[in-house]
Amino acid sequence: MVENRHKGLGLSDETVLDMYEKMLLSRRIDERMWLLNRSGKIPFVISCQGQEAAQVGAAFALDKEKDYVLPYYRDVGVVVSFGMTAKELMLSGFAKAEDPNSGGRQMPGHFGQRSNRIVTGSSPVTTQVPHAVGIALAGKMEGKDLVTFVTFGEGSSNQGDFHEGANFAGVHKLPVIFMCENNKYAISVPIEKQLACENVSDRAIGYGMPGYTVDGNDPLEVYKAVKEAADRGRRGEGPTLIETISYRLTAHSSDDDDRIYRAPDEVAEAKTKDPIITFGAYLKETGVLNDELEEQINKKIMQIVNEATDYAENAPYAEPEHALKYVYAEEQGEF
Repeated sequence: MVENRHKGLGLSDETVLDMYEKMLLSRRIDERMWLLNRSGKIPFVISCQGQEAAQVGAAFALDKEKDYVLPYYRDVGVVVSFGMTAKELMLSGFAKAEDPNSGGRQMPGHFGQRSNRIVTGSSPVTTQVPHAVGIALAGKMEGKDLVTFVTFGEGSSNQGDFHEGANFAGVHKLPVIFMCENNKYAISVPIEKQLACENVSDRAIGYGMPGYTVDGNDPLEVYKAVKEAADRGRRGEGPTLIETISYRLTAHSSDDDDRIYRAPDEVAEAKTKDPIITFGAYLKETGVLNDELEEQINKKIMQIVNEATDYAENAPYAEPEHALKYVYAEEQGEF
């Protein structure tokens, strides 16, 4: 038996098993969307594969009743952990009217669901960062016990929105957790051509906040870092920058051919560190998971994904005129 690390973090066997299930559900939803795309049933996919551990580990460290999450476009693991269902994600993929994210406009990764405190993102990358800072400022001004959690890729850490948001949060000691999911590539640009410093977390000192680089393939390590950052924010000690190191196992999107810019051997090597496999192995080594339970979990998740796919595929599309909804002001009657 290996060291039981999750108990040391105050996590029960049931909780880490739930984390594993959320990671696996995120992966299976993503894999299904790729198959649907390749069969011509949905037009576009942008993948979370390889980053589920960081996403789920972080989400489990937050308070789902108080905190706000501002996910970036790969964060299936975050939104699933905060309550978005496989059915809702499939409705988005199929661009159906019931899609809670965009009302059937097929804008993958534009997650948004008020009931689950998931704040809608926008197409220009990194715009969610100043939004997270603004929500944290409002919460502080109103005396609310909340933390905002915002994610972005390492390519986004070079955008002005990140630096402006981080500086403002640092100056005003706002309860923001900035989490950079470093998957080594900004579309086709490798990390060594993006940064002059060694780590994204090195930038934290310039904004008066602590910065940490952690193993993004280890949900327990990410949980620990985000939990400490959340506690720090609640104590009024300001923001934290966390960089999670993982690897994007798929192409940038369903429209990208990653063979142009990275070698197959590199991808194959990264797959040996797949967090679904490594976390599953840890759970088996600590006696939380066994082959029989693993099979049960897989069957349950595949049933969820199959039912979600069938429902979304047969659900109605939005009416054509609905494309104009929320674009122009609608009459509200007399004032």
